Amino acid sequence: MSGKPEFRWQAVGRRKTSVARVYLTPGTGKWDVNGRTLGDYFPRPSLVQHIQQSFSTTDTLGAFDVKAHVNGGGQSGQAGAMRLAIARALVEADSQHRAKLRTNGLLTRDPRAVERKKPGRAGARKRFQFSKR
Repeated sequence: MSGKPEFRWQAVGRRKTSVARVYLTPGTGKWDVNGRTLGDYFPRPSLVQHIQQSFSTTDTLGAFDVKAHVNGGGQSGQAGAMRLAIARALVEADSQHRAKLRTNGLLTRDPRAVERKKPGRAGARKRFQFSKR
């Protein structure tokens, strides 16, 4: 048997065009995001707080080691994808967390995404300047 941990919960989260795969193992609160630490990968403290919201809601901050693979989109989308994936993995680990996470809206996927550009227009909604003559 290789030295893999016995308990491991995984979940996928999506936001905009970002996808995050998160693996939770019981531990001391170690973070590994694409081979880097959480503060190194997400330098903005607001994004780190956004990601850790699921743990602080369920009072499990520091109880799990987190390994995440994140790709696509930008920093904000990746942070949102990680937050959803962590919430889903926590429910997998202990179903009693579901009620708290649900009431705080952490288990709902944010459906907002960039609207597509329409033909004959400058952007999704913007139009070219109107000239009367």
